[in-house]
Amino acid sequence: MHRNCSPSLCFLLLIFAGCERHVIATPPAGSASSPQFNACSLITKEEVQAAQGSAVNEVKSSVNTEGAFRVSQCFYTAAESNKSVSLSVTTNNPDNPTKRSPKDFWRDTFDRSNAEGKKEKSESLRNEPRGTEEEEKSTPPKEIDGLGDEAYWTGNRVGGALYVLKRDAFIRISVGGSDNEETRINKSKTLAEKALSRL
Repeated sequence: MHRNCSPSLCFLLLIFAGCERHVIATPPAGSASSPQFNACSLITKEEVQAAQGSAVNEVKSSVNTEGAFRVSQCFYTAAESNKSVSLSVTTNNPDNPTKRSPKDFWRDTFDRSNAEGKKEKSESLRNEPRGTEEEEKSTPPKEIDGLGDEAYWTGNRVGGALYVLKRDAFIRISVGGSDNEETRINKSKTLAEKALSRL
């Protein structure tokens, strides 16, 4: 992700960076509203294998809580390690009831990020030649139509992630590999549709 992200979006990325801490050996099945909900119940390793074209050797689940939110993550380790996939689901933390919901956080993050990105891009276009590094860094999240309630792709030439809001929860999918951005987005959308159908 580029260095000029909004504070909310940077915080969101930090939440996901800490999600490997509590590993659950056998993922329990459940629903998004259940205290036992686990992201690994949303996408099978066979579906990841089909999308990535590489066998999945291991599926690891973890849970991280950050105040009002709980993040359940599933990491699918592919035989070709650069084709591994991560899925995160952010829901309310049942142990910390609050009026602030994941949907509120989503609005704050993506509405502000888009507004700031458009402002920075406008200023960059006035002051810099097209195609400069400054213009690339200020690119706001890309809206993806027809997926969940709202969806955005954030990324650059070397990586990215798809965020999808459904009701009062949102998912994040990141696929590895050397594909171009359009292919990574399409693979992420395919997996997101599977996850959303079970969320």
